Amino acid sequence: MDFKQIQELIKMVNKSNIGEVTVELKDFRVTIKQKEDKITQIVGGAVSSQPVYTAPVQSTLQPATPSSPASEKGKPAASETSETNLITIKSPMIGTFYRKASPDKPNFVEVGSEVSPGTVVCIVEAMKLFNEIESEVKGKIVKVLVEDASPVEFDQPLFLVEPS
Repeated sequence: MDFKQIQELIKMVNKSNIGEVTVELKDFRVTIKQKEDKITQIVGGAVSSQPVYTAPVQSTLQPATPSSPASEKGKPAASETSETNLITIKSPMIGTFYRKASPDKPNFVEVGSEVSPGTVVCIVEAMKLFNEIESEVKGKIVKVLVEDASPVEFDQPLFLVEPS
């Protein structure tokens, strides 16, 4: 099972009423659980509801739609570039975001770095696999939206790029 199949499985679980699904293949096992206030379990034929406590997730991200006119009205113009022509590089998977290959290496990109299609901009670690995330556009990094070594969600904005 590859990451695209896992992502599709996550999407299907999110859209359904399924609380939890486990897939097992030979030496591979993945469990996907929905966040809910209560999970109903069937134990020996009896149904029991148990509260589920989840820790709040803190995010340092800007709103997911930085180009919306409503969010632009209250902000003073920080630069000559308007945010309407910026392209967002998003996370293709759930995992942990890293700006550099190892602690002693420099960041892949900084604000102001020029990128082109195929340029590695970061790494997302998922299930102990380090996945290089590449730019799909040519341009200049305008903003880094995620802190180093923080968790990211599927389709979460990571960088803003001014196309060239």
